[in-house]
Amino acid sequence: MDVDERFAWDGRSIAWGRAGDGPPVVFCHGTPFSSRVWSRYADALSADFTVYLWDMPGYGESSKDPAHPVDFDAQARAFAALLEHWELDRPRVVAHDFGGAVSLRAALVEKAAYASLMLVDVVAVPPSGSAFFRFVKRHPETLDELPAYIHEAIVRAYVSAASHRGLRDEELAELVGPWCTEVGQPAFYRQIAQYDEEFLVTNERLLGELTIPVQVVWGREDEWIPTETGRRLAGLIPGASYAEIPDAGHLIQYDAPVALSTALGAWLRPPSR
Repeated sequence: MDVDERFAWDGRSIAWGRAGDGPPVVFCHGTPFSSRVWSRYADALSADFTVYLWDMPGYGESSKDPAHPVDFDAQARAFAALLEHWELDRPRVVAHDFGGAVSLRAALVEKAAYASLMLVDVVAVPPSGSAFFRFVKRHPETLDELPAYIHEAIVRAYVSAASHRGLRDEELAELVGPWCTEVGQPAFYRQIAQYDEEFLVTNERLLGELTIPVQVVWGREDEWIPTETGRRLAGLIPGASYAEIPDAGHLIQYDAPVALSTALGAWLRPPSR
């Protein structure tokens, strides 16, 4: 599924796509990824649902203007505006990584209304951020000036580390590609430099206000965000359920596609009573 539509918001151009017919399901990607992590799942679910993909501003096929903030607050406001543009009535939302904090803030602060929320290996509550993240936050402008081939090698190694089983060459190229252009290289370091954990502190304080069904799913071998964080997150959300998928790392979409598809199907198609 492609993101070949465009939504103009606050000077940004947001790439998005829609397919299928039925109840709406919206997928949110994380960092440093794009909607491509969800495209195969959207294709499969489009037989029963109207599925929506989007690239956050500063990511994927969306605009990467250095003047535009790409922090949690900006992305949550963009998501709320996009939901309004789509005129959706309480969609089901599925979020991964950074998209977790974005979808939560959109609901808790921007008051976006969802029917349900599935959080997959998400950034949502503190603490967060790897040693690489902390290093980049200290040196974003210096890294902008790296030779392109060194930058690409860094991004390839970083993204590869998110998978437990290892990414195929074509999968890695698809995820790394948007960051290896003239505008993509500075955008990669900019989104890390603007990462502000205070937004996660706010999310954590407000989680008790959630009244929708929430499912938290975690890859058991996630080396970016440990399972302890996933369990703690589920415990902070009233009525949330928690499940771990074995032999899967942070990029659970690639490590355990059958298991994740099964979990998605069970969540989106609850058994009739």
